[in-house]
Amino acid sequence: MNATTKTKGFPLPSSLKVIAGTEGAQAAYPYYMQFSKEDDERFWFYNSMHFPEPMCVFDMITAEAAYCALGSANTRIHCLPTTLGIDYRIINGRVYIGGNAVTDPAEIERRTKEFQRRAFYYYANWERLFAQWKDKMMVLIRDAQALPKLELPEFEPLEHVHAGRGVASNHYILETYQKTLEGYFRMWHHHFEFLLLGYGAYLTFFDFCKKAFPEISDQTIARMVAGIEAEIFRPDDELRRLAKCAIELGVDSQFREGSSPDEIINSLEQLGEPGLAWLKELAVSRDPWFNINVGDGFYHYHRSWNDDLSMPFAALPGYIANAKKGERLERQTDKLIAERTQLIADYRELLESDEERAAYDQMIELAHRVFPYVEGHKFYCEHWYTNLFFNKIREFGGILAERGFFAEAEDVFHLSHYELEAAIVDLMTSWSNGSPPRGISRWPAIVRERKAAIAEWAKHETAPALGPVPDIIDDPSIVMLWGITR
Repeated sequence: MNATTKTKGFPLPSSLKVIAGTEGAQAAYPYYMQFSKEDDERFWFYNSMHFPEPMCVFDMITAEAAYCALGSANTRIHCLPTTLGIDYRIINGRVYIGGNAVTDPAEIERRTKEFQRRAFYYYANWERLFAQWKDKMMVLIRDAQALPKLELPEFEPLEHVHAGRGVASNHYILETYQKTLEGYFRMWHHHFEFLLLGYGAYLTFFDFCKKAFPEISDQTIARMVAGIEAEIFRPDDELRRLAKCAIELGVDSQFREGSSPDEIINSLEQLGEPGLAWLKELAVSRDPWFNINVGDGFYHYHRSWNDDLSMPFAALPGYIANAKKGERLERQTDKLIAERTQLIADYRELLESDEERAAYDQMIELAHRVFPYVEGHKFYCEHWYTNLFFNKIREFGGILAERGFFAEAEDVFHLSHYELEAAIVDLMTSWSNGSPPRGISRWPAIVRERKAAIAEWAKHETAPALGPVPDIIDDPSIVMLWGITR
């Protein structure tokens, strides 16, 4: 959507009404996510790219943590000159966002000086800092994997008593929950450490190309910049590799459309050495590359391939068939690189001055340096770490469901992260004093109400944008991700 196509006529936020019968579910979202009368003075748009479906109240943590970290990177760390952070609101399960522009020339000048001191250091030291970033992300992932299993035994283990530990198991339930939340919020700070600088480098090159080559398409510019070996491509590369392995080992006939993963795995186990050899290759691919999920990392029900093998296994018969027809399964990276190189050279020849060619060379070189992060970070953040996070929350759902707080573990996602901590403290208290938890008479009805609201909200459309359109929209994340400009 381009904001220049329509400068008036968007409804005001206050004109949107909560759908009748879902008022209780709407009230479950924290106060700072709710629209207020003052929001009528600002421009908002529906973030259908990240949140195309109504959001369960717990899943809103994916917006909360992300926009908190994005704003910190914009406003406080890198000090982007013309924009601060992004505000967000939710109504009827739909997430609206709006940018905070800096328009005062003196403030822009002040922030520009800070930006140059900060961002230019990152650009100059990109490779070293990016390697450091990967190390930080792997530490965060390993910490999440190492979080203890949730246990509330009838009696504290005798070895704990004899060791003089002095802290009961219920305390560690709360500690683990708080560490789980802290890690998720921290992950989003890592996510945005480089991202907006990467977007900035790309948009600078993009603007140059649009002015120098008026007829150039957005897709062509993207092809000139795009990385080739980003981690986000590896899961699919692994599927292609596994398809080739199946043929080489002579077990390809076991991969039939319509067969479940369990059926295929059982049949491979019965084949003896060839089948077991393929399963070893599967294990190699699964850690870490099957930690990719089937969505974009913002909904708890977008499960990873490791959680549900049906997605990757459904692709294998097709890849096997293509390979047996003689098609090359590997991505032709050499061809892609050659095409990219030729495209860059062809457009460079159209430039008329040495100054333009020097600027072009500098910008494309920087874009190529930053884009491996722009394309690859999602695997570590929205996929691998987010899968660990949601699965740990499922553990809390399981221990609460076992004790009657609600019917099943997945119901936990209909509590906000504040409400979940309250339920955990309720459980801790019940375990410690022997009384039934209070939550068993509270949460089942609330969960049913919120499930019904999500289903009802999904039946209704929502306005694509709200409020008056500002004179300037140049937040790099808004321009890059949503293409909204003014």
